[in-house]
Amino acid sequence: MSNWFSQTFPNVVYQGWSGDTGWLTAINQTIFMTFWSAIFGGLLGLIFGFGLVVTSPRGITPNKVLFWIFDKIVSIFRAIPFIILLAFIAPVTKTIVGTQIGSTAALVPLSLGVFPFYARQVQVALTEVDAGIVEAAQAVGASFSEIVFGVYLREGRSELIRVSTVTLISLIGLTAMAGAIGAGGLGNMAIAYGYNRFANDTTLVATFLVLVLVLIVQVVGDYLAKRYNHK
Repeated sequence: MSNWFSQTFPNVVYQGWSGDTGWLTAINQTIFMTFWSAIFGGLLGLIFGFGLVVTSPRGITPNKVLFWIFDKIVSIFRAIPFIILLAFIAPVTKTIVGTQIGSTAALVPLSLGVFPFYARQVQVALTEVDAGIVEAAQAVGASFSEIVFGVYLREGRSELIRVSTVTLISLIGLTAMAGAIGAGGLGNMAIAYGYNRFANDTTLVATFLVLVLVLIVQVVGDYLAKRYNHK
């Protein structure tokens, strides 16, 4: 079996498992970029998503100015292609982390690239919360925080998990794109050590590993969404 694998995937074997250019390193870099970008971009997306919902004309605290600001910021960042965003904010990235390349540097553009997408997803998910429940909470004198955490988060948690799953899958794709320009990870493995060197087996295995990560996120997300669906 080992002989067959070595003969069928010679470049994969040559790349090795450990080391700076090994497969374990590439997998860890992809997970690292996905996890921390999901944390930073996710928090930013939640803030803007909730902001869009509560300050909208039908929100619990309507505010035209704040709604306009939230909406325009999200729309502008969402309109910028990620590959252009990488170059556009390179000076900002260098100021924050001290370099423009590597997995850590990729966290800045990845977070800014994923947050507008997630913000819109959160906005849609929370807009679907039954308005009657929100109005009932307001009628009994519930505070802002009680409505946000006790109504919006509770009633919309299943849908929030679903949109978070979609966002994570999209983010894995962005890490592959970032890896293609020097951020490391499986994207870098597929392009730099696969495509650019005509090593099709390396590209194939890197693609397969990305698909495995996507499948894991999808399965876990679907399970959690069903578990926390109180309907």
